Amino acid sequence: MITTKRGLAAHTLTCLVALAATSAATAAQAADEPLRIGLIATYSGPYADYGRQFDAGVALYLQEHGGKIAGRTVEVIKKDTGGPAPDLAKRMAQELVVRDKVGILTGVDFSPNAYAVSAIATQAKVPTLVMNAASSGITTSSPYIARLSFTVQQVTEPMARWMLKQNINDAYTVVADYAAGVDAETAFKKAFTAGGGKVSGSVRTPMSNPDFSAYVQRIKDAKPQSVFFFFPSGVMPPAFLKVWKERGMDEAGIKLFATGDATDDSYLEATGDVALGLITSHHYSYAHPSPKNQKFVKDFAAKFGPTLRPSYFAVTAYDAMQAIDLALAKTQGDVSGDKVMTALKGLSFESPRGPVEIDPVTRDIVQTVYIRKAERAKGQIVNVEFDKFERVKDPAKEAN
Repeated sequence: MITTKRGLAAHTLTCLVALAATSAATAAQAADEPLRIGLIATYSGPYADYGRQFDAGVALYLQEHGGKIAGRTVEVIKKDTGGPAPDLAKRMAQELVVRDKVGILTGVDFSPNAYAVSAIATQAKVPTLVMNAASSGITTSSPYIARLSFTVQQVTEPMARWMLKQNINDAYTVVADYAAGVDAETAFKKAFTAGGGKVSGSVRTPMSNPDFSAYVQRIKDAKPQSVFFFFPSGVMPPAFLKVWKERGMDEAGIKLFATGDATDDSYLEATGDVALGLITSHHYSYAHPSPKNQKFVKDFAAKFGPTLRPSYFAVTAYDAMQAIDLALAKTQGDVSGDKVMTALKGLSFESPRGPVEIDPVTRDIVQTVYIRKAERAKGQIVNVEFDKFERVKDPAKEAN
């Protein structure tokens, strides 16, 4: 089959018209019809826990509210990308809008997938709430995207500032070689050098099956005062921490710091003792002492059992449902894109992680970033918070 440029343009136009028409029809759904939410996430492969945590957070919120949002029963339609797969994510988003007639898109755990979905969100004017993807530019890629999770820069910059306060002024950076890793490297270097620190070396590691031995040996030979690292939650941080311990880096006097992805609560017990003592910066800890979180953790255990510990993925999913609920209360149930996005701007509420708000200009999350240490408490390894930075915005957008 041969597709001409004219034929391709006609096909694209047809898709755009279909998306726009479907979006308008979806927005006009009767109030007694289910609220259809499309959830694009990873349910298979090495990052399958991401989708499982999303599902748990959504299910817990719906259980607490009788299975309804804004007075309507909720139907969640899930799609599995199997990891970072932007072409697949885009196609799934289009199917959810055109075929399944969802009124809202959410999930989106990897940044490449979020950028791909943004094109559909814009074309169809469907409000999209990001539950994890953390690259700074995502909310600028579409006016119909708001983020309920975090940005890598948002949790990285406070760590750089905190390290400087501890008279740590020499650092080596190690990050995964993808968009969020580059964001972490950039944010750390900018904040650290602006405060008088020196980044004496840096390395980017591949995402697939990296052998950290050579990288860690290179760091040991360089003898920096400290190392800051960023890897996505899952398989990479435990592997790096194991090599770090095996090479005697602590005994060499090199201090180690990271973002909270390295000690994700979902993986922390499996990571084991190699995580103990690691200081990280992040926006949620299973051990966060607020009454709201204590209830969240208790209800989570009652519903899913003691073996599934809620992570920041579950919390963001829970919060995304709350944000949708509050926004639709403002719109009186209208799910049209422009009205929902207006309702989301400036929204604030109490989350299990602490107070959160959606910046009315950037549509990005504003929240507390905590400094934590992995410790053993009551037989469990948990991230114990001991310092914090309040009302942190994404540094890449602070000028807005």
